[in-house]
Amino acid sequence: MKKFFVFAAFAVLALTSATVIKPVTYKMDATKSTFKWTGKKVTGSHWGYIKFTDGAITTDGANVVGGSFNVDMNSLDVQDIPADKGGSKLVGHLKADDFFGTDKFPKSTLVIKSATAKGAGQFDVKADLTIKGMTNEVAFPATISMDGKTLTAKAAFKVDRTKFGIKYGSGNFFENLGDKAISNDFDVEVDIAAAAEAPAATVAPAAAPVKKKMKAKSAKAAPAKG
Repeated sequence: MKKFFVFAAFAVLALTSATVIKPVTYKMDATKSTFKWTGKKVTGSHWGYIKFTDGAITTDGANVVGGSFNVDMNSLDVQDIPADKGGSKLVGHLKADDFFGTDKFPKSTLVIKSATAKGAGQFDVKADLTIKGMTNEVAFPATISMDGKTLTAKAAFKVDRTKFGIKYGSGNFFENLGDKAISNDFDVEVDIAAAAEAPAATVAPAAAPVKKKMKAKSAKAAPAKG
C-alpha cells in the first residue's frame, strides 16, 4: 500500500504542474502572401500570380497538424507579357474552359493532410489540391517557421494539369503538336505569412489540495457514578 500511495502522489504532482499544449491557428495574411505559377511550352514559358482569398495553418505549438488555403482563380494574371501585347489574350485563354474554366470553377483549394517534421524547419507535406472540381494529392517539401505569434511558409512544387482535366496542348492527348506542345506540369511557388489567433501554450493551475472531512466520533457517555 505504501508504494501505491507514493506512486499516486507523483501522478498527482505531474498532473497539477503539467504544461497543457493548445492548438495554435495561424491565419494567413492574403495581402502579404503570394501564389506564383509558371507554365512551360516548347518555345518558352510564361508566369504570373493568382491571389489567395483566405487560409490558415493549425499547429500543436511545434508541428503542423492541418491547414487549408483558397485562391481566386479569376484573379489569375500574366506578368511576363504586357496586356496590350498578348498578355490579356493569354489570360483570357487560361480562364477559358480549355484551361481553368474560372466561370464555372472560380476557386481552387489546398488542404494539408500531413506535415512530417524533418528538422531545422523542414517539413514533408502531403495535401489535397482541388482544381476544376477535381481533387488529387500533391506532395512537396516546405520550409515553415513559427514562434507562437507569427508563421511563415515557403514551398515549391509541380502540378500535373492533366490530372485535373486540363488537356489542351498536351502531347499525351494530341498528336503532331510540334512547337505548340505545352508541358503537362506547371510550377507553383507559394510564400505564406500568417499571424496566430491564440497563444501557443498555457500552464495549468495547480489543483487545490483535497481535504478529507473526518467525521467526529461521538464520545461515549461516562458511566453514571452512584
